[in-house]
Amino acid sequence: MQNHAYVERLVNLLDPAGNVIFNMSVEDAIERVGSGDAAQVRAIDGQFALLHRNGKTVRLARSIGRPLRYFLAKLIDGPCLIVAERIDEIAAWLRQEGLDGQFHPSYTRMVPAHHIVELALVGCPDPNPKLTRYFDPQRNRLSTDLNEIGRQYIGALADECSKWLDRIDADDPTQPIGVLFSGGIDSGAVFLTLYHLLRERGGNLSRLKAFTLSVMEDGQPEDLCADAQQALRFLDETDLSMFGEVVCVPRSELDYRETIRIIEDYKPLDVQSATMAIALCRGIRQRYPEWKYLADGDGGDENLKDYPIEENPELTIRSVLNNQMLYHEGWGVDAIKHSLTFSGGQSRGHVRTSAPARHFRFSGFSPFALPNVIEVAEGIPFIELTDWDHEKLYALKGEVVRRGVEAITGITMPVFEKRRFQHGAAERSTFDETFPPNEITYRNAFAEVFAS
Repeated sequence: MQNHAYVERLVNLLDPAGNVIFNMSVEDAIERVGSGDAAQVRAIDGQFALLHRNGKTVRLARSIGRPLRYFLAKLIDGPCLIVAERIDEIAAWLRQEGLDGQFHPSYTRMVPAHHIVELALVGCPDPNPKLTRYFDPQRNRLSTDLNEIGRQYIGALADECSKWLDRIDADDPTQPIGVLFSGGIDSGAVFLTLYHLLRERGGNLSRLKAFTLSVMEDGQPEDLCADAQQALRFLDETDLSMFGEVVCVPRSELDYRETIRIIEDYKPLDVQSATMAIALCRGIRQRYPEWKYLADGDGGDENLKDYPIEENPELTIRSVLNNQMLYHEGWGVDAIKHSLTFSGGQSRGHVRTSAPARHFRFSGFSPFALPNVIEVAEGIPFIELTDWDHEKLYALKGEVVRRGVEAITGITMPVFEKRRFQHGAAERSTFDETFPPNEITYRNAFAEVFAS
């Protein structure tokens, strides 16, 4: 009797070097993912995108810091699962195999951060994946003492940054370290924490540099942008001016279509932010061809729920404060509005930071986006501290971080009014001339990327 059993195939295009894991080898972390046990995966400390296969069962898991996509193709002999960090990597492999007729970007799936995704390669019809949450921080567990909250929050940040420095120094203790720096609360906290840790170690402080973007009109070296002025003021007030470096770029280098190709998404705010990140990363790479390590403050707004609620008609302060990790994960994997193609919240939007760094061959690090730091933030009793008041919520972040930085580093950190990266790096007229006002324009540009 002829055997018609399916033969499953797995194509793993992930680069293990893209993981930043502090407490175990990548191989050990992969085995933990393979266990399917939430506690074992939660114990993985760092940024990661991991895949494990056992026969017909494939398990995948990621943190916010790395995207992780998969696509199920149909072969005559059975299913073929392609796993990669990017959509275009999947498309290129299918094209190479003559399977591009099966491809559409909307058929790819993003593994949602903080979940184990279990797939069964059993052929047609393909069962839906099973999702198991591995990161489930307890909410409202901290007291209302802002000094203690700040100490725990920035203490967790410092712990993760210290592990990152250990990892770098084990490879080469002379490697320079850059911070994408606007002088805002989050990039400021990361910079001061790294400075404090390097000073404590007695290391070479000249390894550290704070890179700030300033977009200028083509051919016109005008005054520095708002972010650059703020960054220089921040460094001056902390007596650390020698670490600052402003990267001036012409407006002609801002191209939202290029950004959409790099981040593989079309959400306007993320495209705008990533466009500035691309300009800054390109400028750093041109100046320093061998530079490797960059840290950033991405995730700080999500942790302390510091987005203007009034700008989003779908949100209220009650939805923001009542839903676990709303800004990190969106409405959740069981919600109607959850995107299978893109995920939700920062689980989706972190490509604004990770993709530009990867594109320009940097090893990026976002300590605020690590579970150990998010766990402290989720423990803050936001409702009790704000009594549902928008303005109290917006003021809370500056107070928590300022107190925490002083407790951990001994440095009094300047706190300036919040401003989005894309608004502070260029003049308003430049911004308006660079970015279309309607989301449909971005959606159309995204469609054009995969049209051919």
